[in-house]
Amino acid sequence: MHSTKPVILTIAGSDSSGGAGIQADIKAIAATGGYACSVVTALTAQNTKGVTAVEPVSQQMIRAQLEAVFSDLPVAAVKVGMLGDGATIRTLAEVLRRHRPAHLVVDPVMVSANGDPLLAEEAVAALREELLPLAEVITPNLPEAARLTNCALPTRLAEVESLFAGLAELECTTVLLKGGFLQRESRSPDWLLSGGEVRCFDAPRVMTINTHGTGCTLSAALACYLAQGLALELAVASAKHYIDGAIAAGATLRVGHGRGPVEHFFRGLASPGTTP
Repeated sequence: MHSTKPVILTIAGSDSSGGAGIQADIKAIAATGGYACSVVTALTAQNTKGVTAVEPVSQQMIRAQLEAVFSDLPVAAVKVGMLGDGATIRTLAEVLRRHRPAHLVVDPVMVSANGDPLLAEEAVAALREELLPLAEVITPNLPEAARLTNCALPTRLAEVESLFAGLAELECTTVLLKGGFLQRESRSPDWLLSGGEVRCFDAPRVMTINTHGTGCTLSAALACYLAQGLALELAVASAKHYIDGAIAAGATLRVGHGRGPVEHFFRGLASPGTTP
């Protein structure tokens, strides 16, 4: 009997600390039932305290990775993360228009959780015009949504609705707006904007600094659940439940001296000495 898992392609940058980017995506996809493959767009030198260097991968190599994967693997969904510049966005958009994956989740990575810029200014227009129209879902956090819509950054829960109109004008079908940056709030809501309607997915906020890679993890899990055939709202609810559990389980992790990662494999954790 052949075992079948949906093949999920993550296209993003490499995080040398293992908490975000390609590394977080692969962990999240594996933990939520998919088979992960990857295309690396950039190498980053980073740790839990920040990014110290970024080196883009050449367009030739990005295209070669994409064609190698699509020519052989039955890709069921694609998750896109850090792209870095306009040339990479245009290369990716051209390849995606040819291969037309059934599900495309775009996490418009522009700024790291530590405030480090990850997308060149000239690339924002290319992102809006070339890539977002191809996406089934985009998953911006509040700073990214503010930048995409040229709106002020909300700092309180009551101000978030100011972004909804601008997000609805973007050329994309659905937006999952992440509210994790509202650090002063006791809740951690995300909002799904689809078909002119807004639905809030809420959860208690876990008080922890270990949130490195949460956006990458959520969008990768969402792509995996969509590839498994879950309807949009159920896929979002499942991905939200997964990331909430990973954050809670990762609150006690001690990895590095800054903003640590979540615990991607919390569902499979066993106490030392126990038999699986």
